[in-house]
Amino acid sequence: VQLQASGGGLVQAGGSLRLSCAASGRTFSRYDMGWFRQASGHEREFVGAISKSGSKTSYEDSVNGRFTISRDNAKNLVYLQMTSLEPEDTAVYYCAARRDKPWFTAPSTDYDYWGQGTLVTVSS
Repeated sequence: VQLQASGGGLVQAGGSLRLSCAASGRTFSRYDMGWFRQASGHEREFVGAISKSGSKTSYEDSVNGRFTISRDNAKNLVYLQMTSLEPEDTAVYYCAARRDKPWFTAPSTDYDYWGQGTLVTVSS
C-alpha cells in the first residue's frame, strides 16, 4: 500500500483545513487508517484513527471534538477534517495504514505503511 497525504498549508488560528490521504491498491477497505503528526523538535504523536469499515474512530484528547476522520473506501481516500485550529496544531501530518491488529492498539505507532507527510502551519 502506498499512501499520499495532501491538503496541508498555512491557516490562521481558529480556521479549518481538510487533509486527504490517497491509498493505492485494491485492498484499502481491509486497513485501519491513522493520522499522526510531528512538530519540530517533538516525537511523532497519534492524532486519530478510523477502522477499516469506518464504524469506529479514536482521537487524541487534544483534538477530540475539533478533528474528524472519515473515509471513502470506494475512492481509497481517508480524510482529516480539522477545525478550530490552534498554533499548537502546527506539525507535519502523516497518514498510516495497518491491517489485522487489535483496534485498541490503534493509537500506537504500530502501522505497516506510512505516507510522506504534509505540513500544516497555524498562525496566531
